[in-house]
Amino acid sequence: MRDGHIHTPFCPHGTRDSLQRYAEALIEQGFSQATFTEHAPLPQGFADSTPTQDSAMSLSLMEDYLAAIQAVKEEYKNDLVIHIGLEVDYIEGFETETAQFLNKYGPYLDDSILSVHFLKRSGKWYCVDYSADYFEEMITAFGSVSAIYESYFQTVLRSIHADLGSYKPRRIGHITLVRKFHKKFPCPSDFSREIEDILRQIHHKQYELDYNGAGMAKPLCAETYPPASVAMKAKAMGIPLVYGSDAHQAAAIGQGKEKILL
Repeated sequence: MRDGHIHTPFCPHGTRDSLQRYAEALIEQGFSQATFTEHAPLPQGFADSTPTQDSAMSLSLMEDYLAAIQAVKEEYKNDLVIHIGLEVDYIEGFETETAQFLNKYGPYLDDSILSVHFLKRSGKWYCVDYSADYFEEMITAFGSVSAIYESYFQTVLRSIHADLGSYKPRRIGHITLVRKFHKKFPCPSDFSREIEDILRQIHHKQYELDYNGAGMAKPLCAETYPPASVAMKAKAMGIPLVYGSDAHQAAAIGQGKEKILL
């Protein structure tokens, strides 16, 4: 059993649960492998657009983060295989800055995720999963729920094709994160063709897919990212699926796992 998407006390919007608490929770649930994937520092020149400006770890903490994961990796080596990783944001227009960051820190990473959280509209950036109220503001800015979905899936596709250097993450994160609030703001349009195109490109690039259980814990979502039907299409195409709890606290380790079909 493997959890390939776990956050840490270095996350500014998470909890202060220690790395040891995460490791103990993993062992208790029978996991044999895990990757800590803290939100990588946002690219130089990009300003966090969330109201709390706490989307990612500060660049000043990168050395401490790497040292801390290396230490817990050694501490639990007899019970758990721990990988050092990051969840890297793909932000359109900041490919060069992201590649420069990865060129510096990529050699120290075992396994990472490339995710889309930020979308741009009329010169302003929006974080697609921040809150339901914030998503409602996005609907006004983008003009419709469908327009947000279209922008999100287009950006995910661009992330797959982006040249981020030799240390570009090989796993694409929560490809249906835009559905986090779909029970309150349903989308009238069908984006199955866009999702299938994303899967084809992931397969072509020989990337992995983050099969993320966090949406099961979100009452306005209540499904995995991606939903089981999409995950089964990915599996049929031969795309490796990696379960991720996307835990931001030790108690969330294993969330959604009962709905993961592998």
